[in-house]
Amino acid sequence: MSLYYKLTYYILKSFGNILKSLSSKSRYIISQNIASILYNYIPKRKETALNNIRKAFPSRSSAEVDQILKNCYQFFTYNFIQFMAFPPKQDYLKIKVDGRKILNDALKNDKGVILISAHFGVWEILGHWFGVNDYPLRGVAQKQKNRGANKFFEEKRKLSGISQVYRKTNIEILYDVLHQKEILGLVSDQDAKRKGVFVNFFNEPASTHKGAALFHQRTNAPMIFGVCLQTHFNEYKIKITAIEPKENTVKTITQSYTSALEILVKKYPEQYFWFHKRWKTKETN
Repeated sequence: MSLYYKLTYYILKSFGNILKSLSSKSRYIISQNIASILYNYIPKRKETALNNIRKAFPSRSSAEVDQILKNCYQFFTYNFIQFMAFPPKQDYLKIKVDGRKILNDALKNDKGVILISAHFGVWEILGHWFGVNDYPLRGVAQKQKNRGANKFFEEKRKLSGISQVYRKTNIEILYDVLHQKEILGLVSDQDAKRKGVFVNFFNEPASTHKGAALFHQRTNAPMIFGVCLQTHFNEYKIKITAIEPKENTVKTITQSYTSALEILVKKYPEQYFWFHKRWKTKETN
């Protein structure tokens, strides 16, 4: 690594160690101050997020849309600060699980499991829970351009006992995860450009990655949809549901889990990462 990447790594590690030494309430106060600065003074992707919220909730007033975005800044800043302080102390992290039997039953098929998730809720705690409970999860992650930051985030995730593979890796490696009867984790809610399949997301056509559907069609591995919701301060609920579409088509499969995500986003709009250009690619006839 270059000196710049090494410096990034040690700054992040030092900052993480400082945060780890603080109480969760102190980290919360810090995060809310940072969120306020980001919301008020760092305009990057802010307008994108506002436009996305308006599109998803056209009946909401400007004040309501603005409040959702403020809450979103606060939510994700706090949970990023918490991730920086990983691993968490078990005395403050309270996790309830809804659907664990669905997960266990899926694993009994001996075909591996396709775990579909999204940029929603506290996905790092979702992965943490799988790791500390000895579920063989291998998540597909986006590699950071900064090698120092990438090393730091990879080390954090490994502390929970999970492993990851990077996007654009050899596709056979991903199939091997299923052949080895492990859990392949896919985050499938970003714009997939012209390579995606268009499904409805908040009544708008959204280009969505086909990966989960194709893996299922080619391996018959069961699919589950999993997210981690924050229900109260330092209290979380992991929700796992089976994805069982009526038709085994790429479009129907993709619509099934996209609709499952939409239901949750409507209930917890501040826990969705609105900063992606979700509807960037337009459907053409």
